[in-house]
Amino acid sequence: MRLELARGVNGLPGASALDAEVWEEFQTNHEVVAPESEGLWRVRVEGLPAGPAEARAGGVAQQLATETSAQRVVRLGQDYFRRVVLENFDGRCALTGMAHTALVNASHIVSWADDVTHRLDPANGIALNRLHDAAFDRYLITFDDKLRLVVGRAVRESLPRDELAAGFLAYEGRRLAEPVRHGLSQPMLARHRRSFERANA
Repeated sequence: MRLELARGVNGLPGASALDAEVWEEFQTNHEVVAPESEGLWRVRVEGLPAGPAEARAGGVAQQLATETSAQRVVRLGQDYFRRVVLENFDGRCALTGMAHTALVNASHIVSWADDVTHRLDPANGIALNRLHDAAFDRYLITFDDKLRLVVGRAVRESLPRDELAAGFLAYEGRRLAEPVRHGLSQPMLARHRRSFERANA
């Protein structure tokens, strides 16, 4: 059963069959729909030309001596993933409640490189502030099966006592905020915990 139904949310009254079809495609086909949606968002909402986020910075009059051109790999759909994950946690860090969007990231539970099929899946994302996002990404912290913060041995042994206490121990055992729309994937969280255990063995 989907999270919306479990919470008693019935959806938009009077929605058409086409609405239901589009919604279902967003739920099941992230890899195809998200990049297209991202392009439409840029054009219609932000008033920008469609294309990768990195292409927005054009219009530089001249190239400085300390700059050069380089080819980069662009993660299509990344803006979509960030937007959906942050909306899923009301724009706040799910651990601390921090609401400054410039300081809150959409953190992949299973990394972009490790699982192609779930790169843009909202169930694979947690809104975390930059400190805890970086620690989560490097398996310094994880969340147990009740979504409570677990602090690893590696960070305990490497940080000075005050920094460890303020940044990590103050939140140890705290449960993540409840997602608004998309529940978090327990299998992906279990994969993260296994990697965390190897990193902290």
